[in-house]
Amino acid sequence: MTNATPTTTGRARAGLLAGRFRRPAGDTLLGYLLVAPLILWLAGTILYPLLSAVRLSFLDVGIIGTGGQFVGLENYSKVLGSDNFWEAFGRSLVWVVANAVLQTLAAFLTALILKQRFRGQGLARVWVILSWIVPTVVVVIIWRWLLGTSGGIVNYLLVTLGITPQPIGFFGTGPSARASVIFINSWRWFPLMAVILLAGMQSIPEELYEAASVDGASAWQRFWHITMPGLQAVLFVMGLVGMLWSINVFDIIWLLTRGGPSAATTTLPVFIYDTAFFKYRLSRSAAASVVLGLALLAFAMLYTRLMAPRAEEEQG
Repeated sequence: MTNATPTTTGRARAGLLAGRFRRPAGDTLLGYLLVAPLILWLAGTILYPLLSAVRLSFLDVGIIGTGGQFVGLENYSKVLGSDNFWEAFGRSLVWVVANAVLQTLAAFLTALILKQRFRGQGLARVWVILSWIVPTVVVVIIWRWLLGTSGGIVNYLLVTLGITPQPIGFFGTGPSARASVIFINSWRWFPLMAVILLAGMQSIPEELYEAASVDGASAWQRFWHITMPGLQAVLFVMGLVGMLWSINVFDIIWLLTRGGPSAATTTLPVFIYDTAFFKYRLSRSAAASVVLGLALLAFAMLYTRLMAPRAEEEQG
C-alpha cells in the first residue's frame, strides 16, 4: 500500500497533464495558420536578408546585380586585416560607451524631475516624448543650424558672452565632430529612455518611500536603496537594447558628417556603407556586416550572462 499510492498518484497526474495539453487536431491546425503570416513575414524581412548577406560574404561581388565567384574566407581575411576596420571598431566602442553614459544620466535626471508633482507635469511629459518622435532629418537640420559657424545661435551666444573669441567649428575637427555627433545622438534618444525609466519608477510602491522617510532616510538613500533596486529589470533591458541600437546608428552620423572629417566619425555602420556603395566592394561589406553581427551576438550573450542573474537576485 505504501508504494502503490505514490505510483497511482503519479499516473493520475501524468494523465491529467496529458489531458490538459491534448488539443483537438482542428485547434492545432488553426494555431499554425494564425502564426503562419508572422513566421513568413519574419522569414522574409530578417532570415532571407541575413542568409543573403552571409552568402554574399563568400563571393567577390563588387556592384549590385553583378555575378560573383566563390572566394571562401578571402573577404573575412581582408576585413579582419584592415586597419580601417579596426579603427572603425574602436570608434564604435567609444561611441556606444559615451552615448550610454550621456543618455542614461540625462534620462535619469529627466525621469526624476517628471516624477515630481508640479504644475504643468502632464504638458512636460508630452513635450519630452514629442521631442523623441521628431524625424531624424529634422533633428539634424535643427542642430546643424544651431551649431553652425555662420549664423548659429550657439556660436552667437558663446562669442557674445565672451566664452570664446571666435565661432567654434563643431564639425570641423575630429574631436569636436565626435563630441558633437555623440551629443546630438544622445539628445535624440534620451527622451525615450526617460519615459521608460519614468514608467519603471511609477511601478515602485509609494509606501516604500513613505516608510523610508519615516525612518529618516535621505533623498540619496531613498534613491539608492529603493529606486535603483526597483529599476534593475528596466535597466537590464534598456542597457542591452540601448547599446545594440547605439552601435547600429547610421543616419545621424551620415547626415551630419558623412563619417568625417578624415574618418573621425566613421563607425562600423558608416564603414560598411562606405565600403559597399562608394568603394564598390559589396562582398567585403557583407563580410564586415557578418563580423559586426557576430560581435553583437557575443556581446548580448555575455551581457545577459553577467547582468541577468544579478538583476534576478536584486529582485528576489
